[in-house]
Amino acid sequence: MNVTRNITLDAAIADAKRDYTDRHAASLANHQRALGPMPGGNTRSVLFYDPFPLTFARGEGAYLYDIDGNRYADFLGEYTAGIAGHSHPAIRRAIIEALDGGINLGGHNTYEPRFAEAVTARFPSMEQVRFANSGTEANILAISTARAKTGRAKVMVMRNGYHGAVFTFSPGVNINAPYDYVYGTYNDVAATAAEIAAHAADLACIILEPMLGGGGCIAASREFLQMLRDAATKHGIVLIFDEVMTSRLSPGGLQAKVGVIPDMTTLGKYVGGGMSFGAFGGGAELMALFDPRRADALPHAGTFNNNVLTMAAGHAALTEVYTPEAAAQLNATGEKLRARLNMICERHGVAMQFTGIGSMMAVHMLRGAVKSPADAARGNMAAKELLFFDLLKAGFWIARRGMMALNVMLSQGDYDGFADAVEEFAVSRKALLN
Repeated sequence: MNVTRNITLDAAIADAKRDYTDRHAASLANHQRALGPMPGGNTRSVLFYDPFPLTFARGEGAYLYDIDGNRYADFLGEYTAGIAGHSHPAIRRAIIEALDGGINLGGHNTYEPRFAEAVTARFPSMEQVRFANSGTEANILAISTARAKTGRAKVMVMRNGYHGAVFTFSPGVNINAPYDYVYGTYNDVAATAAEIAAHAADLACIILEPMLGGGGCIAASREFLQMLRDAATKHGIVLIFDEVMTSRLSPGGLQAKVGVIPDMTTLGKYVGGGMSFGAFGGGAELMALFDPRRADALPHAGTFNNNVLTMAAGHAALTEVYTPEAAAQLNATGEKLRARLNMICERHGVAMQFTGIGSMMAVHMLRGAVKSPADAARGNMAAKELLFFDLLKAGFWIARRGMMALNVMLSQGDYDGFADAVEEFAVSRKALLN
């Protein structure tokens, strides 16, 4: 392994960015073209990073190819949506069959009930489900359902939580949906229980991810989730688990794995087979509010709620690709990989660790337990950025913020190569990782 000279972290990042720029001239040109018609050349904030983002030409199996001809093993999996890898034959077949029947039919189709059956069979809290077009939309609709059901206005979220484009609860964000928010503290049982008690009469719902996804793959303790379940039941509050990401973490989602069942669940990402998708569901009594046979039914519009491409791709994803057996296998693989990566970090004595559950994980550049966003914020963000560029050069694609999500097309050789690349980083950059 190569050992880097003892330079500063800032100098190492500057060198890495210069090398990145030299190797990606076509991506730079595409970014410069995009700067004219789009602000910052961007229409999805998370994809931007300095000096400019990669432009991909195609994906095949477990691999991505940029327009400069470089290949990457995909360890990001489209931020958990790409669980099937790229162009999985079962999903391709389902989409092509749906295309042959016409895309926008303007009525019910035969894909809807069988997809709904597959979804409700998987997730314990979802006796009935309604479809939408994104996880963000699903969360808006779940919150609105809770407000309509309870007649209350306030919404409890977690500080530094995230539930989509208009639900980002980090400091400085100012485009959130204008609900009356009450803030809990992730994994702080006493403080959050006190907030619930103080606002119980006005709280319509509590919404959280049972493991923070974009917030650093930090799992909620079972004690914390059980406290929320008990408090919600006591005060007539609707408990919503945002499982847009975490539904992949067992055949029945993280709720099934931890044994704490919410009143409502929201879904998105991979469940739609890689197409635009969202869903919200819960008990039959709660979801009956949307039954159009009722005179007082809540309306739920959406031109593409039941579009045939998503309905077909989603059904294939759940019944042919990410079956319960496949879910168990991928998450077991993720547990082994994360343990292997943490052993590398410990062996080389670097301030680096990997958190997560199963097939989702994130890297943190610090020592000590990471149980909350406040813990994660102590990490060395510059060192995380350096890892991102070093892994890119080695042929591995992860999120710049350090998030990873495995897909079913990755091979043992890919996992071995990734572990070797992390070890190379730990050795060559050790002087910078304290």
